[in-house]
Amino acid sequence: MSKINHKSTEKSNIQLDIIKEYFEMNPDVEISTKDAVDWVISTYRERTGKIFRDPDRGIRSLYQKGFLQKIAKGVYKYDPKYAINKRQEDFTSAQKNEILKRDGYKCVICGLGRENGAELHVDHIKPKDIGGLATIENGQTLCSQHNFLKKNLKQTETGKKMFIRLYELSKREENQELQAFCLEILQTFENFNINGHIEWER
Repeated sequence: MSKINHKSTEKSNIQLDIIKEYFEMNPDVEISTKDAVDWVISTYRERTGKIFRDPDRGIRSLYQKGFLQKIAKGVYKYDPKYAINKRQEDFTSAQKNEILKRDGYKCVICGLGRENGAELHVDHIKPKDIGGLATIENGQTLCSQHNFLKKNLKQTETGKKMFIRLYELSKREENQELQAFCLEILQTFENFNINGHIEWER
């Protein structure tokens, strides 16, 4: 069984390499799937004597891995700089393990861990869509709830709302020290004009 799996993986790698070769020969060009498929099928048959049955799937796979950009339905482009950056954006398993270990296997916002039934995620502090790279320093552990909040509200918004809630709680509990701490943090948001659309009362 392992020999069959090994051969299947090797065949898949050869097929993907041929697709990569085609796009690398045509950098920064928007290419229809049909044009790529014709060359890939022909080249694969030439080199192996076999039929490449589903090259479209291989192209989609390279898009999902970040090697290709999807321009429109059935149209892809290979941009060398984009491909390099995409490889830099995703955390490796080793990086994820190191970040989880550094953060004590707990969400850095709420402190919940797996022992509390929390599902943990390794998140980019500076998001990928604004150039955040997959470095240990740019990683943090979040529970699924706070990961969802961050993705939908952005990190600074989530942080400000968290301190507003904490401030309101400290007022109800008449905890002067915590109130002063929260006020200073919230004042910093105002000083730097961050998330001014989120209002709060002293």
